[in-house]
Amino acid sequence: MSVDSISDLAPIPSAAQAFAAPAKLNLDLRITGRRADGYHLLESVFTLIDLCDTVYLLPRHDGQMILHTPTAGVAATQDLAYRAAAALKQASGSPLGVEIWLHKRIPTGGGLGGGSSDAATVLMALNRLWQCGLDKAQLMALGLALGADVPFFIFGENAFARGVGEDLHPLSLPKQWYVIVKPPVHVSTAVVFSHQGLTRNSEASIMPVFQTPQHWRNDMQSVVLFEYPEVKAAFEALAAHGKPMMSGSGACVFLRFESEAAAQAVYQQVSSTHQTYLAANLASHPFYG
Repeated sequence: MSVDSISDLAPIPSAAQAFAAPAKLNLDLRITGRRADGYHLLESVFTLIDLCDTVYLLPRHDGQMILHTPTAGVAATQDLAYRAAAALKQASGSPLGVEIWLHKRIPTGGGLGGGSSDAATVLMALNRLWQCGLDKAQLMALGLALGADVPFFIFGENAFARGVGEDLHPLSLPKQWYVIVKPPVHVSTAVVFSHQGLTRNSEASIMPVFQTPQHWRNDMQSVVLFEYPEVKAAFEALAAHGKPMMSGSGACVFLRFESEAAAQAVYQQVSSTHQTYLAANLASHPFYG
């Protein structure tokens, strides 16, 4: 079954402006060490894909900030999109406020970065709408305080990442299409990172190695497949058609294709039994045109 997950939206005023917030895939993810503060050091290849949320923003002149579509079970003020607006307001000293609506298409808890992308789009768009004047590096620093994936979306192009995700280098990737399956389970990142079987000492690589697809892997994948039968079932469904990989810490798994027709054929088969998405990679973030 193909799912286009759309939250019930409150009516959005026509004056609100719409901004796309694309998902990401980790085409490669390696854990190369651990810092003294407990954060794991990573190397990853990120690609933007055309599966997008839409962020609607309407500036206010009274300083109030209102999120009309909070995530279920999360207080509005704790939502990443709201926190992004609050962080920009504090950093810039802007007297303005904003109303925010999120039109969700990216599945939550899937390793596709939907919440981080929404937050990045809020930072970039409000920086323009509020005329704050922050540059990309300043926005990325604000984003890193919100989450490790947020700077990538502000960076705005496919990238090789080091560190905790903040050391980003542009990477040229060929046009590809992806069939993505979202298993019906939430993977706990804390469980994955604390697992005894997790590889934590992958050899650090120079960037060009990652441009050879047969070398790509995800160090978290084996742990997640072992601990979460739902992810393993989705992985095996795609494995009938190629060599799937998991994105981030899961739960989404994906197959890459060199042609849209080949991806469409597999999508038609897999979507009858799984929550499935068909997406293509993007060369740059829609915000930057």
